[in-house]
Amino acid sequence: MTTTTVRPKAAGLRRRVLELAERITTPLLPGDYLDLVAPLRSGAPLRGRITAVHPETRDCVTVMIKPGSGWQSHIPGQYVRIGIDVDGVRQWRTYSLTSHTDRPDGHIAITVKAITDGTVSNHLVHRATVGTLVQLDQAAGDFVLPAPAPDKLLFVAAGSGITPIMGILRNLADGTGIDTVVVHCAPTPDDMIFAGELRQLAAQGRIRLIEVHTATDGRLDMTRLHELVGDLTARHTWACGPAGLLDALHEHWTEHGVADQLHTERFRAEILTTGDGGTVTFTRSGTTTEAAGDQTLLDTGEAAGVLMPSGCRMGVCFGCVVPLRRGTVRDVRTGDVTTAAEGDGVAIQTCISAAAGACALDI
Repeated sequence: MTTTTVRPKAAGLRRRVLELAERITTPLLPGDYLDLVAPLRSGAPLRGRITAVHPETRDCVTVMIKPGSGWQSHIPGQYVRIGIDVDGVRQWRTYSLTSHTDRPDGHIAITVKAITDGTVSNHLVHRATVGTLVQLDQAAGDFVLPAPAPDKLLFVAAGSGITPIMGILRNLADGTGIDTVVVHCAPTPDDMIFAGELRQLAAQGRIRLIEVHTATDGRLDMTRLHELVGDLTARHTWACGPAGLLDALHEHWTEHGVADQLHTERFRAEILTTGDGGTVTFTRSGTTTEAAGDQTLLDTGEAAGVLMPSGCRMGVCFGCVVPLRRGTVRDVRTGDVTTAAEGDGVAIQTCISAAAGACALDI
């Protein structure tokens, strides 16, 4: 009898405490305050905290991240989407995971190369600091080895295309007996990401490393690749780099009837151009319209008859935030340009953003 009467009282007291907490913290919720003191706790949105930033080359760093308790690990070769605030705007980008999957501290790593006009890559390379919180998605991607792995492997990388490949190489067990060739292309020896570690693996006999310094050797083509790797089409191949290289590899492997042995990873499938205004597509409603460079996307959508989410006119900020599926937009206050390709997961405020070229919104 005692047990059946205490539990309802305890539950009622807990409910009243939570209701009181919600009234006190409105318009925020108690969970919002917990995020300030325990952002990586169980049950919170998946986040991570930057724990270290290690230089790799003059324009590339490895960022170590302690993920929240909801992180489910990854398969070597996969990528992760991270969200980071840059100058007050949440930006999402995708980066390959380069860490060991069995690190004792559970930390993960991404390796980022700064690209021209790259908002997030330049921020991470030049401005990221220890202690910064980032948003995380679970790992994804199928640029991974099968189990068991083939006896003969070839990895072809150009520039930052080495990052998912390094994630695979670091997790290959010692003494597996797998015949592994790595062709790594970069302008100069100093531009080769992970050069020291790859050379050490080669010295240990774990891989055969072929360095192609394109500034002096020229770009890698299929004739040269055949000269460097005599049994080219006998190897199961994983390649990551510029579209031209990957297209040439695919054509060559197809001509030799072994296209099923080639696996490629493309970082960005389209080139984004910037202008003043452009075609705006609202993907869910199926509406497409033209917008001037000084017209906000909120006004553009409403003028086209699209039901736009917004609390701006009632003083509720960030009610107009929607995903930018692809394209370029400009902040009408600062002139800053944000770009996104499919899968980047970039979110924008439509009340302060205008088309800066063709763009598509997930609404």
